[in-house]
Amino acid sequence: MSTSLDAIGIVVSDMGRSVAFFRLLGVPFGDPGEEDHLEAALPSGVRLMLDTEKLVRTFDPEWERPVGSSIGLAFLCLSPARVDEVYAKVLAAGFKGKKEPWDAFWGQRYAQVLDPDGHSIDLFAPL
Repeated sequence: MSTSLDAIGIVVSDMGRSVAFFRLLGVPFGDPGEEDHLEAALPSGVRLMLDTEKLVRTFDPEWERPVGSSIGLAFLCLSPARVDEVYAKVLAAGFKGKKEPWDAFWGQRYAQVLDPDGHSIDLFAPL
């Protein structure tokens, strides 16, 4: 195969707040400082990259934040109870929930939270 998925990028409005959010989900981001680009290697080997709107506009001056969410990120939790724990931890840190944990008909404990820019992030574990 000539290509493979190496990284997923998200444009963020507030780097520090986004790093704080994704750290709650176990993403090992370093200190954001004044950085406009950060990335972290996930256990799967794929990198999660965060870029500020300011950085994106340096190479795409006409960039505008899209309405709605066009990507989905799903975080596998170690157990159904862990889905509930992570969901509660995210809300306790001041972020928003979208869908409280529930036992989905497809056989997963499932929940959704919103990152600081309103992207829906899935949390799940097999039942």
